[in-house]
Amino acid sequence: MDQADADSVTNLLSVLDIAGSSARTSEDIFTGISQQMPLGRVFGGQVLGQALLAAERTIPEDRAVHSMHGYFLRPGDSTKGITFAVDRIHDGRSFATRRTQAYQEGVPIFSMIASFQDEDPGLEHQLTMPDDIPGPEDLPDVEAHLQGLHPMSKRLFTERPVDLRHVPSPIYTTVEGEHEPRQAVWMRTRAGMPDDPRLHRAALAYMSDFTIQESVLRAHGVAWATPGLRVASLDHAMWWHRFGRVDEWLLYLQESPSSRGGRGLSTGRVFTREGALVATVAQEIMVRVPDLRDTE
Repeated sequence: MDQADADSVTNLLSVLDIAGSSARTSEDIFTGISQQMPLGRVFGGQVLGQALLAAERTIPEDRAVHSMHGYFLRPGDSTKGITFAVDRIHDGRSFATRRTQAYQEGVPIFSMIASFQDEDPGLEHQLTMPDDIPGPEDLPDVEAHLQGLHPMSKRLFTERPVDLRHVPSPIYTTVEGEHEPRQAVWMRTRAGMPDDPRLHRAALAYMSDFTIQESVLRAHGVAWATPGLRVASLDHAMWWHRFGRVDEWLLYLQESPSSRGGRGLSTGRVFTREGALVATVAQEIMVRVPDLRDTE
């Protein structure tokens, strides 16, 4: 780990450091800074993690998030901070529900409902992690796949706090191999994180938005560098099943069951290296490709 890796994770922690506000309102108000992005738009994973932490500030520490459903309403400006308003919808004996709205300059950019639960015993099973996927040490890091990218685009990958290793390979400039609606990605933060489980769950929400769209694009041989390509996240759902540290390698299995009408759906499952199923993710995106006949 070099100093740049440590600095990138320090920056992530500062973004996730939600501050309370003294504003007088019927909702709990929090504020957060935005992670600077080369293209000027707020990274969706940032808002996911911040909105979750804002909601958790109103929940007892022994009650953990188990699900969230959010909608991206407008693009955010990464040069501006974000205000989060949390509505305490319900507090029951075992469950609690919160709605979080994210605003910039008084305009909502994201809306989320999340549910929290006490740790309870119950039936337990999980899908098995496949055993035929190369380990992260057997895969090249991101820098090996960035030839030909504009320097500004490279910054999106080299300065982020998360190390990603694709199977079979990234789709940054080209789509290698068969055009299938599935892929696997190993991921972890580039430096260690504090032990706070809430930070790890929020950071996992942040990380879950990095590559989930790619199974849609891979199915059609569309690389991120395709001229005129437009992709925007419409919504994001996530279910936490078990605890997993984000500073240790996690395997993110992704597939797209359908794309049609300018929209594509992706689903993902996150496993620890030991095979524990940590989370399930689903996201629908808007995708516009200038001329599909050139990419099929």
